[in-house]
Amino acid sequence: MNSIPTITLNNGVAMPQIGFGVFQVPNDETEQAVLAALAAGYRSIDTAAVYGNEEGVGRALAASGLPREELFITSKAWIADLGREETLAAYETSLAKLGLDYLDLYLIHWPAPATDAYLESWKALEELLAAGRVRAIGVSNFLPEHLEKIVALGGSIPAVNQVEIHPALQQHDIQAANAEHGIATEAWSPLAQGAGLNDSAVLDAAASHGRTPAQVVLRWHLQQGRISIPKSVTPARMAENLNILDFELTGAQMAGIDALERDGRTGPHPATFNG
Repeated sequence: MNSIPTITLNNGVAMPQIGFGVFQVPNDETEQAVLAALAAGYRSIDTAAVYGNEEGVGRALAASGLPREELFITSKAWIADLGREETLAAYETSLAKLGLDYLDLYLIHWPAPATDAYLESWKALEELLAAGRVRAIGVSNFLPEHLEKIVALGGSIPAVNQVEIHPALQQHDIQAANAEHGIATEAWSPLAQGAGLNDSAVLDAAASHGRTPAQVVLRWHLQQGRISIPKSVTPARMAENLNILDFELTGAQMAGIDALERDGRTGPHPATFNG
């Protein structure tokens, strides 16, 4: 298998462009799922405090025997932990559950704009970055107006904005704002939990290349320069999702998938979600 390409974040840190997500994986199943993902070749693992499975991720990392420097581990501060002191404490809790000395990427999970407390959390993340406790900091589910408030603080710019993106929901405004500020776009739910994989543009491209619809959509993300974190608990599917590096979609196939935009959001809207 070809090595996974990386994206160089705006602070110079290299992040694998394809990672493994553990959203909704029960803690007691997470260790085996992550071990299988690592065996398949993944080195970037994405979890979050609210997923309740950081301990399972930590057990897998310890059992894998892989050198820490080969891994890229992301976690996120939940809405209940917004605020400077709360976020600093949440980071220490996540780190302890994961059994790690540092994280590669730490994100504010949602802006929860009712209070704008994420601005104080951002200052906490900057402190962690300055102290060498985390290699890169970023946000998740942030709209352009939330990004602008962070930029207006005059400090660090988020390295990553992790948002829901798939063919049915492409969030061009967020991607444009990310690009304007040099923020990498990371797609959560890159396959929309299977929705849209039966669209003719995807099926035709899959038939053309002898690939699965999921591989085609993940390749579409890759060719557009996004980071993606597909999730599966099936080892064969994990390997399949990673095996997208040896073919290329044509311009017409990319355009066909681009045309599938239909505001098909599957998660909450960041403008109104406050936990």
